[in-house]
Amino acid sequence: MTVHFIGAGPGAADLITVRGRDLIGKCPVCLYAGSIVSPELLQYCPPGARIVDTAPLSLDEIEAEYLDAANAGQDVARLHSGDLSVWSAVAEQIRRLEKHGIAYTMTPGVPAFAAAASALGRELTIPAVAQSLVLTRVSGRASPMPNEETLKKFGATGATLAIHLAIHALAEVVTELTPLYGADCPVAIVVKASWPDERILRGTLADIEAKVAAEPIERTAIIFIGRSLGSEDFRESSLYDPAYQRRFRGRE
Repeated sequence: MTVHFIGAGPGAADLITVRGRDLIGKCPVCLYAGSIVSPELLQYCPPGARIVDTAPLSLDEIEAEYLDAANAGQDVARLHSGDLSVWSAVAEQIRRLEKHGIAYTMTPGVPAFAAAASALGRELTIPAVAQSLVLTRVSGRASPMPNEETLKKFGATGATLAIHLAIHALAEVVTELTPLYGADCPVAIVVKASWPDERILRGTLADIEAKVAAEPIERTAIIFIGRSLGSEDFRESSLYDPAYQRRFRGRE
């Protein structure tokens, strides 16, 4: 018996990987985070599968589901939104599985920030403007931020920031980053990237709070901040320059 942790992608049912979809179809038990995973993904479950929404469950109750499946010799598809590598709460589940000697696999998924960037129609790394992307968040009830991981420290680099789980703290974000990026720095907020009710708000650090006040956002949003979001007059990459020699081009 194996628990298959699967990154279910940002929302749209067709943005799950082929491997993830196929694993769902093979597992007689499916646990999914119903508050943030699209129910459309459940169409890939085999007929008669036991489907459990873990949104109202505690970690102990989720562990009990794994133990029941193990006792029955049934593989489990465990769906988490986006990709498993960030903010998935997979680590604590894996620790408990290892305690019981239960095997598991991990299948990556399309991360929310990637779907959000696609919705914006933007590359987030622009030559000579920004070559780094910082994925971060602010402290919340579920998990505080480490003392050394602050918006000020990340913002001091000038990198493009993708701030998750922070729409409730937009005022704090603006206050912390305006001195570093400037009031005219572009901001884009993508709400429910790839879902049918996806929404985009664009502005600057100077006016984004007013725009959100006019069109309130409660949750499931990513805040992008950085000069790369508005850069148009940038130098082209050398990658496709005719004078740039590389081993795959095979030119004299």
